[in-house]
Amino acid sequence: MLTNIGSDRVRSVRALSRRAVRQREGLFLAEGPQAVGEVVTHRPDAVQDLYFEARGGQTPARTRQAGSRQAVTPAAVTRQAALLDAARERGLSIREVSHEVLVAMSDALVPQGVVAVCRNIDVDLDLVLDVRPRFVVILANVRDPGNAGTVIRGADAAGAGAVLLSDSSVDIYNPKVVRSTVGSLFHLPIVTGVPVATLLERVRAAGLALLAADGNGDTLLGDIDLTGPHAWVMGNEAWGLEADVRAACDAVVRVPIYGRAESLNLAMAATLCLYRSPGVQNHPSIR
Repeated sequence: MLTNIGSDRVRSVRALSRRAVRQREGLFLAEGPQAVGEVVTHRPDAVQDLYFEARGGQTPARTRQAGSRQAVTPAAVTRQAALLDAARERGLSIREVSHEVLVAMSDALVPQGVVAVCRNIDVDLDLVLDVRPRFVVILANVRDPGNAGTVIRGADAAGAGAVLLSDSSVDIYNPKVVRSTVGSLFHLPIVTGVPVATLLERVRAAGLALLAADGNGDTLLGDIDLTGPHAWVMGNEAWGLEADVRAACDAVVRVPIYGRAESLNLAMAATLCLYRSPGVQNHPSIR
């Protein structure tokens, strides 16, 4: 069992909270049973090492402590055992660590018993476009980790073909992004590091209509034709889409607000748009 919080291994894992280190090493952290369970199940090839907190043979009642140690319930113990069994079945590297080591490794304020060091999983844009997706989402200059992660989660739930992030958007391997995807990061293709103009050009050349989502759009969400392949283009949380991006799109669409709310945030608007796409494509009569 690893107990030395000052060891090189612990420091190297903790260092993955910094973007420069993640980029240099091509690695990132997945934290907690949900995210780690999803990567073990769906992308075991991406797992370099898995670290889990030793329970010391204690019953759940005896492991409840104040402070940074989270209460351990019977359900949590059972879930961790199942996760570790799945990891062993896939031949993954598993290391037992003390609670103090897990705290030192984790970015989360309250660790949840397990972390995984994962290899980068983003894919090339060609791989996405070659399969002719029905709809995708493009994030142009989206900087907020929580919003980016929530859009990825919504895209996964709606059945989008991929999420494409511009080079000026947040790093998808930021721990806050990874946590906010709640495991969806490991379910669908993610493209990163491509300039917005290149994304728009390549996606249009692949036969997808470009639909800008903007609160000042002249077409209502319920009026836009979504039966064909298309890409939703979402902009920055503060200033939306830049004029040249809107001009490059085939339509500028707005989500109607029927009450007195001033606006919808990016994640809310994106989820509504993304869910409209499969609704129309699977049931054209609702157009």
